[in-house]
Amino acid sequence: MSKPSTPATEGMVDEDLLDGPDPDGAEVELRQIRITPDQHGMRFDLALSQALKDFSRSFVGQLIADQRVRPLEGLSAFKPSSKVKSGQGFEVEIRPTLQSQAFQAQEMAIETVYVDEHLRVIAKPAGLVVHPAPGNWSGTLLNGLLALDASSWLTPRAGIVHRLDKDTSGLMVIARSRACMDALVGLISKRQVHRQYLALAHRSWQGGARDVDLPIGRDPRQRLRMAVVDLSRHPGKIAQTHVACLARNEDVSLLHCTLSTGRTHQIRVHLSHLGHPLVGDTLYGGKTNADIQRQALHAHKLGFIHPMTGETCEWQLPLPSDIRQAVSAMGLSYN
Repeated sequence: MSKPSTPATEGMVDEDLLDGPDPDGAEVELRQIRITPDQHGMRFDLALSQALKDFSRSFVGQLIADQRVRPLEGLSAFKPSSKVKSGQGFEVEIRPTLQSQAFQAQEMAIETVYVDEHLRVIAKPAGLVVHPAPGNWSGTLLNGLLALDASSWLTPRAGIVHRLDKDTSGLMVIARSRACMDALVGLISKRQVHRQYLALAHRSWQGGARDVDLPIGRDPRQRLRMAVVDLSRHPGKIAQTHVACLARNEDVSLLHCTLSTGRTHQIRVHLSHLGHPLVGDTLYGGKTNADIQRQALHAHKLGFIHPMTGETCEWQLPLPSDIRQAVSAMGLSYN
């Protein structure tokens, strides 16, 4: 971790907990638990998490919200924040849904760039989905974090506070406690988490650096995409990207992009709208290339004031080999 002499977002990820059908017609599992003396006075969701160690606290909270936890005695309703008493019994209904599989630990190689007691900075590889969602209920970064770090089980979304697209590589910060998570979310909302990307785009960039201030929303003609929209006619949010050219020729440009906001697919949408879709980004008009099998976008720099220590922190991650090879094959020179 470097400490520059002067201080240097993706938005907060909504937790998507969707029920799916019971796989293979599996039967419902009913578990009975009792509150132990040392859990007396504890929050209901925390005590339940201790009893259901094979699931995350986030998933246990969803069981409570779905009314799948019922008291064995009496008819009292329990909220996650309710205080429990020694000896109280509960029946828990667990369905082996795709949702429950999403909150299971899975061993995977996760490169840690920096870690302390409060947060972790990782190098996400291209091809890794960040958070479980329909079509990707397992094998995600969240599953890997649950296997990597015990603190992930007690932190919503395993500490994930922003995301990168599946095929985007680069730096991400992960909270290791609820306090740090809340603080990081605050920094992101105030635009105090600084993220810079390298992008290989089609066509030669003309002119100097440019501040792109174009709102982004769901594409009204293709709901699976995002697009620059007219806010007087379609819903959307402001989106701001600073773009500078590092190298170019007649066919492609290597661009440096700095986010001021963190909208879904922001860089991809802005560059495509300007006539410079990313190499490999077929969703937004880019062409496939033999040298790279995904959109050529890499989150190479991340910086913020550490929310718990006050230190100025900044990390950099070089271009991965596939983008580096594509840059070279297309005749660009970049150090």
